[in-house]
Amino acid sequence: MKILVAVKRVIDYNVKIRVKPDHSDVDLTNVKMAMNPFCEIAVEEAVRLKKKGVATEIVAVTVGPKAAQEQLRTALALGAERAIHIETDERVESLGAAKALAKVVEAEQPGLVILGKQAIDSDNNQVGQMLAALTGLPQGTFASEVTISGDGGDKKLQVTREVDGGLQTLELTLPAIVTTDLRLNEPRYAKLPDIMKAKKKPMEVKTPADLGVEVASKVTLLKVEPPPERQAGIKVGSVHELLDKLKNEAKVIS
Repeated sequence: MKILVAVKRVIDYNVKIRVKPDHSDVDLTNVKMAMNPFCEIAVEEAVRLKKKGVATEIVAVTVGPKAAQEQLRTALALGAERAIHIETDERVESLGAAKALAKVVEAEQPGLVILGKQAIDSDNNQVGQMLAALTGLPQGTFASEVTISGDGGDKKLQVTREVDGGLQTLELTLPAIVTTDLRLNEPRYAKLPDIMKAKKKPMEVKTPADLGVEVASKVTLLKVEPPPERQAGIKVGSVHELLDKLKNEAKVIS
């Protein structure tokens, strides 16, 4: 079974975000970029399924600028056999990414598609669901456990997903789409020999035009502002003083 894993290039989560002086966008000058953490979990799950003998091939795919090939090479170092880069310098929103990925799914015919549940830059949590709608494939979102059982064409996918009320287990018919949650696994680090080998693994570069899709954003970005800085807290000398401030100053209790 072939597994297709979608990854995204984002600002490294350890980096403090800066806003441009004109508030037109986030400042990316000399900023460290990395693979989206939820995408790392998706790659890790695909690698684990392959080690179990469930998968025979892992294909990594991304939509983004030429620099995004760095994240694809990371996926190759972690265990993917080949990569597909949909190269574009356009600002890509969720629907555009889903349309491009749908064309890749149509061409590759994977048995399973795994994506991170959301990207830490936009936090939209949309691409997996949109991809499922465009391809007509069953979906299991926010997966905290993934199990594949059965043989041959009778394989079934069990997805334990996190919902407000606890855990819900779905059984899906393959091919299917899964989006990963934080508790699914702990991603591994790429080893230096694997990083070197990844440089020789095949990477196919396409454009949205090659796929017959348009990925340019339909959303107009008006303004970007940093979150307000937190005000300094205060210390109180007693429970009575705390209750008094909560009642008379913060007015959160009566």
